[in-house]
Amino acid sequence: MCNDLEKIILFTECDGFDKNQLLESDLYPYSDEGYSLLELCCYHGAVDCFKLLRSKFKSEITQTCLEFSFLGGNQEIMSECLKYQKPNEECMECAIISHNIDFVTFLMNEYNIKIDLETCGLFNNLESFLVYFDQTNDVDKCFIYSLMFNIPSLFAYFFSHSANINEKGKYGETALHYAAESDSKETVELLISHGANINEKDEDGKTALHYAAESDSKETVELLISHGANINEKDEDGKTALHYAAESDSKETVELLISHGANINEKDEDGKTALHYAAESDSKETVEFLISHGANINEKDEDGETAFRYSVRHHNKEMVELLISHGANINEKDEYGETVLHYSLRHNDKEMIELLISHGVNNNLKE
Repeated sequence: MCNDLEKIILFTECDGFDKNQLLESDLYPYSDEGYSLLELCCYHGAVDCFKLLRSKFKSEITQTCLEFSFLGGNQEIMSECLKYQKPNEECMECAIISHNIDFVTFLMNEYNIKIDLETCGLFNNLESFLVYFDQTNDVDKCFIYSLMFNIPSLFAYFFSHSANINEKGKYGETALHYAAESDSKETVELLISHGANINEKDEDGKTALHYAAESDSKETVELLISHGANINEKDEDGKTALHYAAESDSKETVELLISHGANINEKDEDGKTALHYAAESDSKETVEFLISHGANINEKDEDGETAFRYSVRHHNKEMVELLISHGANINEKDEYGETVLHYSLRHNDKEMIELLISHGVNNNLKE
């Protein structure tokens, strides 16, 4: 949106114009329910269009309007929104994302809203991070998130001044979690040598090994295992490091985990094995490796779904053929008595139907 007042006037004068219309688009965050025209004006800082919608249609200033105004960066829009809504943590998050230090300090000083260090790290806002440290002198919290900036001297400073190497962040994560996630092998070694708890869990039950496996950090995975990381530890969803490695198409990490004793047929809370995740993620080489090392090709999840059925649903012809070649049961039924042929017929997937028939699917099966 370029704050083109003439065009939006023409747009509003068109027959059938709906002042309450909502836009759903992947271009905008969390837009499942759609955003109003006024909210989009706030997002883009389109102040003239904002004024038109307010004066002509009395468009409502919502909480989202205020939050987006900190992204859009227009002071006039933000000031107007503040008359109707109260700032919250999402406003601070938007201010950090926009790298507008004036907005960040405004929210901190006027409304006592804390700077979110994880958001600073995710959006590389070092200035706001340092403002937080200057205001709070919270060395331990800054120590955890300093790793996210990938600046050795920054981490070294907080490491040397931090009193608690196992300090936890907003979601229960430690410095070791972040070091493992970023494949910082040397940092992981340093933290462990100074007493970092290798099997510490975040609030989702994930250990540093889960983080490393999910990030395809093979060397870090190996290091963690060598220092006693529990290879079959499950998170709150019942997922092991192997599940995450398979889901991330990290074949080498999958190989490493299995060579160190990872349970290849371990199920998560939904009954899914590593093979389910690899097939779902179109990880052909990983699927082949798992099968060759004993993965149960016809294992079912809680809904009666096999890796083969996942591949059919995702219209992954190559994966379907690969699994059939290794003995996948082409006529397997789910908990509702439905075969993959039933599914393909219902979705009019002609290519998949032809493929299944060519491999001898039973087309006389009844639900």
